[in-house]
Amino acid sequence: MKMHILKWLGTILVLAMVWSCGSSSAEDQSGTLHQEAPKAEATKTAQADAQTTAASNIGIGPIKEEIQLSAIDNALAEKGAEIFKKKCTQCHKVEKRYIGPALKCVTERRSPAWIMNMILNPEEMVKKDPIAKKLIGEYSAPMANQNLTVEEARALLEFLRTKC
Repeated sequence: MKMHILKWLGTILVLAMVWSCGSSSAEDQSGTLHQEAPKAEATKTAQADAQTTAASNIGIGPIKEEIQLSAIDNALAEKGAEIFKKKCTQCHKVEKRYIGPALKCVTERRSPAWIMNMILNPEEMVKKDPIAKKLIGEYSAPMANQNLTVEEARALLEFLRTKC
């Protein structure tokens, strides 16, 4: 009988050790699970690489090089706000996801040239640009071409710069 109990306790002890060693997370004194540093660092590196790629991607369309921005032009931003209300609010909201992504701080996630090319050339962008392809997969609705001029797209960009 004693031997049976010892085998049972030994099995429980081995299982407890295997279970505690097999976890990829660490638990602090409060009981909160934390991811181990190497995995967290790898995730941060991947996110930083994705942001760098997004920031340097100018997209596909009439804008062939990055746009150098200076201080916000309020008059141009007001024109952009008018265009946004007329052409964009059917699918986009600034603060929340709608048919398309929320546009708050989009100028921090995408390059100015990419934003303008997405506005001016959405059909080709969703076919060939990796970021636009990912967005179409996430939102399932392609961006409609509003047939805007480069000047109108620039005004929209200026408006979006004020939304951060």
